[in-house]
This record gives sequence, C-alpha cells and structure tokens, in this order.
Amino acid sequence: MSACSLGVCAARKRHMNNIIAGTFLLVMILVGILSLKKIKNASSYFVADRNAATPAVTGSLLATIIGGSSTIGIAGLGYSTGLVGAWWMLVGAAGLLVLSVWFAERVRGYTVYTLPEILEKQYGGNTIRIIASVLIAAAWLGIIAAQIIAAGKILSVLWPGQSVLLMIIAGAVFITYTLLGGQYSILRTDLIQATLIITGVAVCAVVGISAAGGLSGMAESLPPSYFSFPTSPDFGWSDLMIFLFFVGATFLVGPDIYSRIFCSRDPRVARRALVLTASVMIPTAFLITGAGIAARVLLPDIQPESALPALVIHTIPIGLSGLVIIALLAAVMSSADTCLLTTSTIITADILAPLLKIGENNLLRISRVCVLITGIASLIIALRLQGIIASLLLGYTVYSAGLVIPILLGFYAQRFGLNATGAITAVAGGGASGLVLKLSGHDSLLLYTIPLSAVLLFAGSYICNRSYRTG
Repeated sequence: MSACSLGVCAARKRHMNNIIAGTFLLVMILVGILSLKKIKNASSYFVADRNAATPAVTGSLLATIIGGSSTIGIAGLGYSTGLVGAWWMLVGAAGLLVLSVWFAERVRGYTVYTLPEILEKQYGGNTIRIIASVLIAAAWLGIIAAQIIAAGKILSVLWPGQSVLLMIIAGAVFITYTLLGGQYSILRTDLIQATLIITGVAVCAVVGISAAGGLSGMAESLPPSYFSFPTSPDFGWSDLMIFLFFVGATFLVGPDIYSRIFCSRDPRVARRALVLTASVMIPTAFLITGAGIAARVLLPDIQPESALPALVIHTIPIGLSGLVIIALLAAVMSSADTCLLTTSTIITADILAPLLKIGENNLLRISRVCVLITGIASLIIALRLQGIIASLLLGYTVYSAGLVIPILLGFYAQRFGLNATGAITAVAGGGASGLVLKLSGHDSLLLYTIPLSAVLLFAGSYICNRSYRTG
C-alpha cells in the first residue's frame, strides 16, 4: 500500500472515530434533557423517587465502579506490575458481597438521601453529619478529578496534544447532563454506558491478548513475576491489605455505592443488584489487567496509564476502535457523574441545609448550583493533578481511615454504647491520620489508621458516657 493510501486510511479512521465520539457526547446530553421532565422535587433529583429496578441499579453500579480507575488505572497496574493489578477491582467485589449479605437491608431501611444522614441517625446530632460530609466532599473532589484526567487521556488518543481542552469538554458534558436530570439522568446514561463498557473491555482484551501472541506468547516475552498471583515481588501482602482496607472498604461503605441502594425499589432489589455487580466485576478485573499486560508486550515504551487507549489505537480495527474508545470514555464519565451528584448532594443536604436552614422547596435549585460549582472545582483540580491511581488512593485512604469504622459499628451503636462524641473523634482523628501518613509517604503505617479509628470511637464514647454519668 502506498504512503498516500496509508495516509488516507489513517485520516478516514480518525474521521470515523471523531464522529463516533461526538455522537456519544451529544447522546449523553440528550438523555439529560429528556430526564429533565422527570425531576419534580429533591427526591426525584437525589434518589430517582426510590423506584429503580434491578437492571437499572445493577447497570448503574457497574458503570460507576468500572470507571476510570478500573479501566485506565487497572490496565496501568497490569502494565507495570502484572496480574496482581486485578486486585484493585477484586477487593471491590469482596466489599460488595459483604455489603449485600450483612448491611444492604439496613442501609435501604433508612429513608435518607446521603450516607452522612445515616451517621446522624446512628449517633444523633448534626455535628457528626456535617464533619463526615466535609471529609467525604474533600476526598471525592479528588476522585472526580481523577475521572476527568482519565477522560482527557482517552480522548487525547483521538486528538493528541490537546489534553487540557479535552478534559474541559468531557467535564462539561457530564456536568451538563447531571445538572439537568440528576439521578434519573445518571441511571439512564449508566445503563447505556455499562453495556458499552463491558463490550469494549472484552473486545480490547481479546484482540490485545491475541495480538501479543496469546497467553503463551506474553509469558515468553515478560518476566514470570507478571503472572504471579495473589502476590508478586512488586506487590506483597502489605500492599494487598492496603488495597483491601482502603479501596475495598469504599465499596462496603461508600457514598456513591449507598446512593444506588437508596434508589432501589426495595432491599431485595439492592441485594440482588450488589451480587450481580460483584459477579461481573471478577472476570472484568482479569480482562482489563490482561489488556494492560498485552500492552506491555506490544508497546513497551509508553506511560502505564496510557496502556489501554494506546492498545485500542494500535490493535483494534477501524470503526471498532472508535467504539472501544467510547466504551472507555463511558467508563470514566459514568463514574464521574455519580461521584459528582453524590458529592453535590452531600454538600447541599448535609452541610448547607442544616447550617443555613434551607427548606425543601429551595433544595433542588441549590443542588443544581452545587453540581455546577463542584464540577468546576473538580475540573480545576484535574488540570493540576497527574496520576490517576495516586489521586484515587489518596481520596480513598482519607475516607476509609475516617469513616468506615464509625459507619459499620454505628449499626450497633446502642449495643456497644457508642455516641456522637466518639464518632466525631474517630472521623476527625482517623481521617487526619490517613491524610498525614499518605502525604508524608508512610504507606507502611496506613493499616494502623483502621484500629486507631476504632480506638478513638470507643474511647471517645466511653469518656463521654462516663462524664455524663458522673455529671
């Protein structure tokens, strides 16, 4: 084939991919516009009137979870560390299964909009609700930013050298449809995006592994450590425990996961959706990791977090590559929209409403303003950050260290004599210790923040109860 023909072929491929990407973004905005008429009040906007069936909840959970961290991030881990990179999603599946068996019915039993409201009902008083909300909002801003970064990396494959503009465009799209249709927009777009994601990941993994010579060819090309599991020389048991307690815990006690439970029609729908989601996550984790390993064989000189988009461009045929790119973009945006609405709802309902005495009539209008402001703030953070996994792990660490123990034990607060003072101490002390240790590079000490949070919870509650009795 002549150089001219090659150039024409490449130009046609880019043109087709551009059309596919543009159409996808427009469809997402259209769904937001169509969902606008469903929004009647705050309940419609926050939890879709608590009437979602199993397919909608499962699709939304999958689309939310298999986001930028689980596609771009896990493929990057597979590229740099091998099969053990799958643990990022596997610990999440474990968290969902525990949640479905022991806590889903309790969570759905609360008629609330947000996770901090559960804390208020468990321990009493607005203070714990507001403190927890501030901690969640701060952590989740970084998580939304990481999704925007991932979107920029994906789109930069189609339009190289314009990452800033591409992050702004991707951010503007999911901010717009979330702003318009709230939870109804997210449930509808997530169902579309989940289908695209699973299909795209499967196609990318199968084609990529085949191009790399299959499993045997990859094993011959890479060190044995790439196929070591459950641990490897670069990923030991302590690393696995950090993933389990600081990533897996956000699936067991996560504001975005709980927001899907709040939307469920009843507890049975919630439990079924959680089990189905976990069942799909397990094979998906290995597919994405396998694609990352294949990229290491085929493209050994790229950045790890560029592994999946680069693999798509180099191995997927014309036309199909555009669809897979859109699947990756859908993965990112489906996580970003849920995190955006969850964070904005928490800021509105759990921080502003109690402090400013905002009534139900004004809650919807202020929520939309918060969606816009939160989205813009996350975009600004994204333009300053670099690594996806690093920023996600920072947010998860702060959140898990402060909130997992108080929320889980809060279901048994009366049995253990726990109170708001102990919960506040645990949230503030655990979250602060996780932040300090993570920023100072003392990752080996992070596991101690979980027992520290438990000690602070019981000690604070004991001291408060004793003071009350002696007083």
